[in-house]
Amino acid sequence: MAAPGDDERNVAEREGVERKAAQPADTAPALLSRTALAVFRLGGQFLAVSERLARPVGLTAARWQVLGAVLGEPLSVAQIARVMGITRQSVQRVADLLVADGLAEYRPNPAHRRAKLLAPTAEGRAAVGAISPGHRGFAGQLCEQLGGEAEFAAVADALRRLSEAVEALEDQHGQIRNR
Repeated sequence: MAAPGDDERNVAEREGVERKAAQPADTAPALLSRTALAVFRLGGQFLAVSERLARPVGLTAARWQVLGAVLGEPLSVAQIARVMGITRQSVQRVADLLVADGLAEYRPNPAHRRAKLLAPTAEGRAAVGAISPGHRGFAGQLCEQLGGEAEFAAVADALRRLSEAVEALEDQHGQIRNR
């Protein structure tokens, strides 16, 4: 004689539905670890995709990121670092390479004599523009994979809120921020 749950389990198995074992509620430390690992993996995945998209136009993901940060308006290296969440030294190294390759230029900063502003050149704008079709295509595929724009927007909003929460806690505890 079959157990009461056998029919249900067999139906689920036939339909390819995975059954999850009952798990205890996640604790805050476990959630933090799970989230951090997922974000690290996602960061690596985005970096790999960015490298593949940028490579055909002779850019790296880092150069594309820095150029992208200044497309709207020229920014100082420190401003770019804050927006990107990385060190000024990393941005400075990439900015100097972009300038040396003629993809960006330093401009005077009316607010600060020594901290020049980085701005893309026409060649830099053209390089970023050449990446746009691949970027647009991948974005469309990712949107479809996530179930549409509303779902994609919800994911983006959740990641933004997570970033803001971490930033608020860093401020609250007086931790040194990576600038």
